[in-house]
Amino acid sequence: MSEDIFQGYKGQALEVLKKFNVRVWGQAEIETTRGKFKGTVLPRSENDDDKHIVLKIITGYNIGIDIDTVKGMKETGYKKANYKIPEKEFPYTEGLPKVKLFGTGGTIASRLDYRTGAVIPAFSPGELYGAVPELADICNLDTEKLFAVFSENMGPEQYKKLAIAIGKEIEKGIDGIIIGHGTDTLHHTAAALTFMVQNSPVPIVLVGSQRSSDRPSSDAALNLMHAATAAGHGDIAEVMVCMFGPTSDEYGLLHRGTRVRKMHSSYRSTFRTIGDTPLATVTRKGVKSIKPIYNHRRKDNNVKILPFFEEKVAMIYYYTNMQPDMIDSLIDAGYKGIIIIGTGLGHVNKPLYPAIVRAKEKGVAVFMTVQTLWGYVHMFVYDTGRDLMSKGVVPLANMLPEVAYIKLGWALGQTSDIEEVKKMMLTPINDEITEREPYNGYLVYQGGVPEIEEFIRKVHK
Repeated sequence: MSEDIFQGYKGQALEVLKKFNVRVWGQAEIETTRGKFKGTVLPRSENDDDKHIVLKIITGYNIGIDIDTVKGMKETGYKKANYKIPEKEFPYTEGLPKVKLFGTGGTIASRLDYRTGAVIPAFSPGELYGAVPELADICNLDTEKLFAVFSENMGPEQYKKLAIAIGKEIEKGIDGIIIGHGTDTLHHTAAALTFMVQNSPVPIVLVGSQRSSDRPSSDAALNLMHAATAAGHGDIAEVMVCMFGPTSDEYGLLHRGTRVRKMHSSYRSTFRTIGDTPLATVTRKGVKSIKPIYNHRRKDNNVKILPFFEEKVAMIYYYTNMQPDMIDSLIDAGYKGIIIIGTGLGHVNKPLYPAIVRAKEKGVAVFMTVQTLWGYVHMFVYDTGRDLMSKGVVPLANMLPEVAYIKLGWALGQTSDIEEVKKMMLTPINDEITEREPYNGYLVYQGGVPEIEEFIRKVHK
């Protein structure tokens, strides 16, 4: 058998496949010391070991079979898979809203690359219709691929380009905007667009997925349908994040772009509103508001685009025994702004004081947020906080650290006047600072606690 039919296999695993005349993409029955497995033999990542055979079983999941457990193998069929979703022309339906989908990359538009075993950006936005034809029942969708990057590679250049593109679509009379985005830094982009795209007359909905489109448990399709519903039919004309509400597929949540954060590495319900309640729930039937006050959809095409960002801005997560050279190095490197993520009510240790004073003398804007995420910076309570304020550190109430970082970059992109920057930072654009947290906002479901276990058993299984 030729080597090209054993894609990625090498060493001992390759010898096992050859021994039993089983090919990659072959349907196989594998007898092991742990039982019998049936499925399709998949290509192996070129960076992986030679001790396993990868099988896609009937459920759609991939499993690795240790070659030392293999007692026998039999190929029962063969069909090379095509994992590329064909792009289809999106149909036009009279009476449905016009929605623009900007593609940036990420898991919502991705596939598994069997050469490396990694999830890679691969689907053009137009291919999304081939994957989710239900979108045609919700809106008339136009797509544009702006970038093809994972979210860790998103930054000021992409933020500005997105803001300008959104502005142009609004001027043309679009009914709603969707942005397909990787989840890891989706909340950073949501904050950036909140500041760069102000007074939008239409919804701007960022959406991603925690699990790639080739997985049976993928949330990509439903998240897209929810996002299309919110963008095309919803009344909330703000920058929002749309993702799963509970871990099941009952409904999605719409989170305000300045109050949302990714809170779990793998849960589909990873995004949570912090310091407030979500804006709304969304299903394929429509949007149901939770917050009574929000910016309503309008019929005009007016929008304020402010695509500015100073890249010499940093976030410092304070840790015990932090040394002043952490701040000194930023000053020496020409940074113009620093967000400190402090302990408790907004504290750092005293050895940092001289560096903070030096930052003020050099005209570096320094602001304080809290590591707890929930709650407010209160720097009047203890001497540490009062000392820091006297040295030029400005408290940012309950602004989330990432939002503060983004806003500071945006503010410094427009002015270097420290007092003007301070004024901009402390003037809310869209609830990045709130007067108080809602009484029912900070709820943590702690497994094992009797009342929560009772709730799970009786109310929400």
